[in-house]
Amino acid sequence: MDGFEIHDPRFAHYILANAPLEELGSGFRWIEGPVWFGDANCLLFQDLPRNRTMRWIEGEGFSVYRAPSDYANGQTRDRQGRLIACSHRGRCLTRTEPTGEVTVLATHHDGRRLNAPNDVVVKSDGTIWFTDPLYGISNDYEGGRQVSEQPPALYRLDPETGRLDAMATDFDGPNGLAFSPDERRLYVAETGDQRKPNPRQYIRVFDVGPDGRLTGGDVFHTIAPGYCDGMRVDEDGNVWSSAADGVHCLDPDGKLLGKILVPHRVSNLTFGGLHKNRLFIGGSHTLYGIFLDRRGVQWP
Repeated sequence: MDGFEIHDPRFAHYILANAPLEELGSGFRWIEGPVWFGDANCLLFQDLPRNRTMRWIEGEGFSVYRAPSDYANGQTRDRQGRLIACSHRGRCLTRTEPTGEVTVLATHHDGRRLNAPNDVVVKSDGTIWFTDPLYGISNDYEGGRQVSEQPPALYRLDPETGRLDAMATDFDGPNGLAFSPDERRLYVAETGDQRKPNPRQYIRVFDVGPDGRLTGGDVFHTIAPGYCDGMRVDEDGNVWSSAADGVHCLDPDGKLLGKILVPHRVSNLTFGGLHKNRLFIGGSHTLYGIFLDRRGVQWP
C-alpha cells in the first residue's frame, strides 16, 4: 500500500485504505510538543525555534496561541485538563491555569537548576513525569546556550506537595516518554549525547511498581533510520515512534509492525480527534495528520 511499509500482517489492520497521509500546513521551523484539546477541538504544538506555540483547528487553520512561548517543547494535559509544558529558556515545568495564568511547577532539583525539560506525561495518580536533557541549553536555536548544573535525568513531580524525585539518572539524553495503557511500563527515548560521534539512541522500557519506582530500563527497540524523539501508545499497547523516515509502529514486545512513511524527519506525534484515532505528526517544518483504525491512549 502506497505510503506505508507493512512488516507484520497485524499492521495492515491498523491502517485505512481510504485515509492517506494529509498535509495540514507547512512553513514552520521545527515542530514539537503536539497535544490535543478535545474540549476545544484544537491541536496545540510548538514552532520551537520561532519561540511560539501554535493552534490548529480544522476548517479554520492556524493561529498563534502563545508568543513568546519561552521556547516550550513537550506538552501534555493533567487530569484537570490543564496544559503542562516544558520550557527550554526558563529551564522549568509550567502549568497553564483555566484563567490563562502560568504557574511554574519545578525549576530546581537538590538546589540546582534543571537543564531544559523536554517531554512530559501525566500518570493517572496526577504525578507528572518529565525528561531533562541538555539539548535546549546546548545551542542558541532552541532556547539559548546556558551552563548545565546537573546531569540529564528522568523526573517525577508530585504537584500537590511539590516534591521532585529523580527516577532514573543513567541517561545521556532522555527525550520522549509514554506509559503503557495499564501504566505498568514506561517507555523513554534515549537520544544520547549528540556531541559524540556515535551517541546511544534507542527506546528503553521500565517496569513501574505500585509505588511508582522504576526497575529494568532495558533496550526495548532501536529505531532505524534515525532515532526516537517522541512517541505515543495506542489501545493495544503498541508504541508509535518518530523516525527519520516517518512513524514506526512497534508491538509491546518491541517488534516492528509497520511504518507510516512521511516526506520529512518526524520529531513528535500525538493521537487526537473525536475518537482519538487521528495521528498528528510533526514532520520537521510540516504538520501532517492521518486517520488510523486504532485509538490512542492518553488523557483526556
